[in-house]
Amino acid sequence: MKKINESLVGACTHPAFRPGDTVVVSVKVKEGSRERLQAFEGVVLAKRNRGINSSFTVRKISYGEGVERVFPLHSPMIESITVKRLGRVRRAKLYYLRSLRGKAARIKERLILKSKQSKKA
Repeated sequence: MKKINESLVGACTHPAFRPGDTVVVSVKVKEGSRERLQAFEGVVLAKRNRGINSSFTVRKISYGEGVERVFPLHSPMIESITVKRLGRVRRAKLYYLRSLRGKAARIKERLILKSKQSKKA
């Protein structure tokens, strides 16, 4: 059982993301006999790392209402995860964002600095 879990986790091709990052999750939605992709874009509030049972929570504001959705990381219903913006936060769980409104809920952007070797070239 442990080997099966490790092989399934190792096959994960999603990009690395952290709490505070803005991601777009493309989810397969079945409507009758048809299947389509639905994009859910928002800020990652939390990640739960439990091997095959890993999940992450994404929050977005839709028509003035906060909407949160928990996605299993290794779900076959997730087509792709794209990181749109890197956020700079000091917490692993950003549940405090639930009580903030408007500009107070903004997250600073994390900038990736280039290495010294690439500056010399």
